[in-house]
Amino acid sequence: MTAMNVVHMRVKPGKEEEFLRIHREFAGKTMPGLRNFQVVKSGERSFVIVGDWDSMDALVASRQAMIGNLDRLRPVLEDLGGGRGVTEPWSGEVVLNLSS
Repeated sequence: MTAMNVVHMRVKPGKEEEFLRIHREFAGKTMPGLRNFQVVKSGERSFVIVGDWDSMDALVASRQAMIGNLDRLRPVLEDLGGGRGVTEPWSGEVVLNLSS
């Protein structure tokens, strides 16, 4: 069954280009099972990262690589508040897909 991960982040003022550069470099790395990787601008300095995976196992196997990239991103990210830290991550198996 396919899986997805979605992570919300907010970038510090003036750091958007660095944020995107880090993601461009990361997206070029091989992560077995990653189908698609998208960075969506969802508001002023607010972004949502979306990963589409072959399976939950593939997503889990790549978590260390994703954490490593997050460590590179931390200096350009703002705390989201409410005890969330610099990211708000979600992941799980896709239970309904209406696209062809």
